[in-house]
Amino acid sequence: MDRIDQLSIFIRVAHSGGFTAAADQLGLPRPTVSLAIQQLETRLDTRLFHRTTRRVSLTREGEMLLERAINLVADSETLEQQFKLRTRGMAGRLKVDLPSRIARRHVAPALPKFFDRFPDIEIDLGSSDLPIDLVHEGIDFALRVGQVVSDSLVARPLGSFHMINCASPAYLRRHGTPLSPADLSQHLTVHYALPNGGRAVQWEWEEDGQLQTVVMNAQVSANTAETYIACCLAGMGLIQIPAFDVRDHLMAGELVEVLADWRAPSMPVQIVYPHRRSLSPRAQVFSNWMNELLGPYLN
Repeated sequence: MDRIDQLSIFIRVAHSGGFTAAADQLGLPRPTVSLAIQQLETRLDTRLFHRTTRRVSLTREGEMLLERAINLVADSETLEQQFKLRTRGMAGRLKVDLPSRIARRHVAPALPKFFDRFPDIEIDLGSSDLPIDLVHEGIDFALRVGQVVSDSLVARPLGSFHMINCASPAYLRRHGTPLSPADLSQHLTVHYALPNGGRAVQWEWEEDGQLQTVVMNAQVSANTAETYIACCLAGMGLIQIPAFDVRDHLMAGELVEVLADWRAPSMPVQIVYPHRRSLSPRAQVFSNWMNELLGPYLN
């Protein structure tokens, strides 16, 4: 096992907080992980972890090494990939994380076309509406919809999703159609709860160049886009959603746009990746392909 491999294992142990967890994530036997750390500590002549029966934590020296190790491993992977491209073409494993609805409805069905162009790339496709630690999970990059505020991430804008307000015909028959934001106090919404467990997102719209918000009543709250839309289809209230997400429902008459003159601001769409890494060539081609795929829906 070379030094870069040892540093990669060291990083995974540091982020996972244990040898067993690191071994599971790396697909290695636990003794292999333990031996790699022992050899690294012997080579550096220093103790890198405090070990207990339940968890390991970094020593001061381990904390000093971690930042340098992340940079060294990332640089090594980028350099190696650049040389591989000269002889083998675009190849290797890529781990990405996408919003669940985009992954299911848009990316997964189009993957055969991507593999026609890049047959030697392998993709671990994660899908979640929850924010995750990209470094801890070993994610090369993620697609995020909405504002991303994190000093540890680099964000590359792709564009934005146009937003609309909509409701089901059944809801509108029971409650009437709102004609202006002043009517919202007489209506229900489906709350979209923030994925981190925070308060529900307020109803918002732009008026005369200013962002306006109001807290609406709701009987149900959802924390995934799929459930959010499903509740609206069931007649549980009004929702605000990227237009492309409900295009088929609108065309089928299952949902109806309302308050077209009072829409929420467009939502930014971004590729994000750890601050101390650069996108590998295979990550670049996949992110560029996704940009092409989603381009018709982006402003």
